[in-house]
Amino acid sequence: MKATRTIKASEFKTKCLRLMDEVASTGEEIIVTKNGKPITRLVPYKQIPGSLVGLHKGQWTLGDDLVESLGENWEAEN
Repeated sequence: MKATRTIKASEFKTKCLRLMDEVASTGEEIIVTKNGKPITRLVPYKQIPGSLVGLHKGQWTLGDDLVESLGENWEAEN
């Protein structure tokens, strides 16, 4: 597991925009400290999908026809 990076609030203030871009591109979070104590955490934004329907569309395909008859006679069909 990676160690979380920490930065002083005064340094964060001067480098804020660059640090936001860095977190967005690397996905690594940054803890901002004030007087040596953690006060906030800068993490990448993750968009939550509005619906789960279609979430994995196009990521997999079926190799077989799930409703095709196998030619076997089941008790329920008699």
